[in-house]
Amino acid sequence: MRRVEIIAKGDVQRVGYRDAVQSIARRLGISGTVRNVEPYDVEIVAEGEESALKEFVMAINIQEGPIRVEKLEVTWGAATGEFQYFRILRGEWQEELGERFDVAIRLLHRSVELGEQNLAVSKETLAVSKENLSIGRMMLEKQDAMLEKQDRMLEKQDQLLEKQDETIEELRGVRSDLREHMERRFARIEEEIAEIKRAIRELGGSCV
Repeated sequence: MRRVEIIAKGDVQRVGYRDAVQSIARRLGISGTVRNVEPYDVEIVAEGEESALKEFVMAINIQEGPIRVEKLEVTWGAATGEFQYFRILRGEWQEELGERFDVAIRLLHRSVELGEQNLAVSKETLAVSKENLSIGRMMLEKQDAMLEKQDRMLEKQDQLLEKQDETIEELRGVRSDLREHMERRFARIEEEIAEIKRAIRELGGSCV
């Protein structure tokens, strides 16, 4: 077991620093005290396992919100075992009430900061959404243009198919006319052959 005595300098009074130190100490299983000292510092006396105390010293070097620890004066020694738990040594009630008001103002200030950050994130998200919407509209416009081209190509294809159908019908008509012509031609040839055969028979010849 070791003991560490710390003087924290910076913006550490009337900003909720003692409460933060107490919370960290309890989490790490450390006993001791924390109190404000004149004019602007905070004194911390802590006892516990050396590894926990080293982690404690690093954790109380807080740089968040209105708490700004500028320097920690650390002195190591042997534990005395005088502390049963970690507690805040408070001053006069007027001073403590004032500090509570300061902490409340700090929390309100932090809430406003978070609200402003959330608003900035919301604006950024909205801008991204608008950009995505614009991109989506452009893609839809391109898709519409492609669909129009496809429709025109389909119309041309339909026209080609219609012409092809007309050509096929014309070819069918030509083939039908040709067939009829050839049938008439063959019939006429057959008639002429029959007349030649009759003429030959009349002349007394033979026909094979």
